[in-house]
Amino acid sequence: MKQTAQILLLLAVSTPLATPTLAQSKNAQPVRYGTWGVDLSTRDLSVKPGDDFERYAAGRWIDSNEIPADQAQTSVGYDLYNRTQDRLREIITGAPKDSALGAFYASYIDEARLEQLDDKPLRADLAKLDAVSTKSAFTRFMAETLSDFGGTVFGVGILPNPDDSRVNILYVETSGMGLPDKDYYLLDQHKRQRDAYRAYVERTLKMTGTPNPAATADSVLKFETEIAKLSWDKTDLRDFTKLNNQMSPAELARYAPGVDWANYLKTAKVDGVPKLMVADNTAVKALAALYDRTPLSVLKNWQRFKIADQASPFLSKRFVDSRFEFTKTLSGVQQLRPRWRRGIDQVDDRLGDLVGKTYVERYFSPQSKSEMERLVGNLKKAAAQRIRGNGWMSQATKTEALAKLDNMQVMVGYPDKFRDYSALQLKADDLYGNVKQSTRLDWAYAMEDLGKPVDRKKWSLSPATVNAYNSFLQNKIVFPAGILQAPLFDLSADPAVNYGAIGAVIGHEIMHGFDDKGAKFDSAGKLRNWWTAEDLAKFKALTSELGKQYSSYEAAPGTFINGDFTMGENIGDMSGLEVAYEAYKVSLNGKAAPVLDGLTGDQRFFLAFAQAWRGKAREDAIKTQVASDPHSPERFRIIGPLRNLDAWYQAFGIGPDSKFYLPPEKRVRIW
Repeated sequence: MKQTAQILLLLAVSTPLATPTLAQSKNAQPVRYGTWGVDLSTRDLSVKPGDDFERYAAGRWIDSNEIPADQAQTSVGYDLYNRTQDRLREIITGAPKDSALGAFYASYIDEARLEQLDDKPLRADLAKLDAVSTKSAFTRFMAETLSDFGGTVFGVGILPNPDDSRVNILYVETSGMGLPDKDYYLLDQHKRQRDAYRAYVERTLKMTGTPNPAATADSVLKFETEIAKLSWDKTDLRDFTKLNNQMSPAELARYAPGVDWANYLKTAKVDGVPKLMVADNTAVKALAALYDRTPLSVLKNWQRFKIADQASPFLSKRFVDSRFEFTKTLSGVQQLRPRWRRGIDQVDDRLGDLVGKTYVERYFSPQSKSEMERLVGNLKKAAAQRIRGNGWMSQATKTEALAKLDNMQVMVGYPDKFRDYSALQLKADDLYGNVKQSTRLDWAYAMEDLGKPVDRKKWSLSPATVNAYNSFLQNKIVFPAGILQAPLFDLSADPAVNYGAIGAVIGHEIMHGFDDKGAKFDSAGKLRNWWTAEDLAKFKALTSELGKQYSSYEAAPGTFINGDFTMGENIGDMSGLEVAYEAYKVSLNGKAAPVLDGLTGDQRFFLAFAQAWRGKAREDAIKTQVASDPHSPERFRIIGPLRNLDAWYQAFGIGPDSKFYLPPEKRVRIW
């Protein structure tokens, strides 16, 4: 599978792992947690709330739940994901065998057919690579992999133009590494994973009949290590003001010689654009020079591995197992997920709107959609109140922030228009061909918007996805139906639970528009500084203090969170929780919340928040997350925001004798 483009990750800030709505259609069986939305039996009441609120809220759950052998972690998010997979399985296996859903899934699940074929489907792609005899031909081959199996050292995609977000623009960025981050090639702490990757490269080359696979694997790893040395640090890749480097294709050719850019863009069918964005520009320039001086033989061997690596999930067991032998060192997972689960993932990934249309008909009721939209409206009102009441910000900046909030588009459940897949001609006995077809269709679907007005109605996630996101350049937030399930949103739950769980997630996505990245984009999604100089200086001082807090958290032995890299998500978590809490108080309309099972409304709110993020993960998975994922591990998505919120201290009587106590003057208050 191709790596997700770094720039797209910057622009679609997500909230992975769980959150929100109980769909109560005639086909859905309601799921309940406790009598009012929280399972009180999971608490560990021997722990004081201020010493470890994660354990106080869910310690017994943590102790009693083992991580399944085929998962990197266990959490509410995984529970929702597995529940959704079960529902999708019903839909997909019930589809006609000659339908797109039925044919694709049948081709994936037919292991006997895949064993019979073994590497036969791969041979034509490798033969095509073997026929490449010049660097120019390799450049064309590399461009073709943008919509096929294989690797490229230059990723290409489209996004709204940061200078005019009404129109899409082409961007170019560096690519080519097979490990999660440049640090995996360069730091001793990742030697075990690096060695496993090197062994995987050699196995793959040997299985594809490459001469001298050991020496060839060394050359491949050396080439990717050179790419890593030239690549920008992940923290710099978060700064969009550094990424917005626009130039014409001719200017790119002069800026980064060593690559036939005209040839590359024409082959990718993205030529003819007047301007493009060269994201990590100095790295692109350096990588073009590396590409120019690298022997064709090394590039071809690297490409040979890339093709087989990306194709391996769709080949025989020996290819699948070989790849897993490497990837398990990144996640700590002990065994592959059942094939049917991997197949469901593939169908949802490649035919998401097709299966998603039936999913929302069965599991996402109009009542759920309406209630979600009402909750979002309340959260936006609360966010506006917090902006107006912000004590350190001038009125000029507040006016801009309020305009941005007012123009923020919210999409819930599913897109207004489902995508058309009728161009696909899928076969139940041709998995390899089916994957190729869907990959090409995906590329064409994305590129059809190049140079056209931005369609704010398009989604980047399927309706059944357990996730949500904020797109800065479109100033919109999206909540697919898959994430809208209990225990995070239940139509019959206590309001404190809904605001503490789904409310905090809604708030998180809203406030991404005002984190250290989102705050650089205005109400139209344009990259523009709308801050006064004094306010911006204060904002940076506050975010710096928050970064120091998170950098002090040890996520795994010897592994500390990078407070700068995770800044946006941490601001989203903290500010989103504050917004959700204020929205909950507003929802009471001045009335006192009832006491349920001895818990006040505020206590229930914070318990619901903490239980929404309860989880436990393997050490390797945590280390990989810290190295490559801008989200803090779940434990610190609970503790980090809470210890900065006055209401949490008041709700549980937390004082200076508590482990996670922060004096009021040390608590960071941004929004």
